[in-house]
Amino acid sequence: MFAIGEASRRSGVGIETIRYYEREGIVPRPERSANGRRVYSTEAIGLLKFLKNCRSLGFSLADAKALLDLSGSARSDCDAVLDVSKRHLRAIGEKIAELRKLEAALEELTANCSAGNTECPMLDTLRRS
Repeated sequence: MFAIGEASRRSGVGIETIRYYEREGIVPRPERSANGRRVYSTEAIGLLKFLKNCRSLGFSLADAKALLDLSGSARSDCDAVLDVSKRHLRAIGEKIAELRKLEAALEELTANCSAGNTECPMLDTLRRS
């Protein structure tokens, strides 16, 4: 059994994030030691690592919780996991498309800039928008 600081270090999840996950019911509340401090099992730290891995891949907290629930079921539901994953991939594709549009717009604005001007075309464009 580990204190919250050690659970944080071992899982890579910040202490305040661990407390948030507990308050929101994303992970079970830990047991308490005789002095009232939270104590975490190796299994609880594994759940925190799982959530950290999901979040590192950009899954929303709701999707990470859904995947965590699916991973804890007696029989993993690969179809449900696949649905969550495909939905996330579509969202990433949409974000990439948006970022490419932003990149093109910023490149165009930047290309209009020329050193030494007293007036900046980029700032003028931004003021008009």
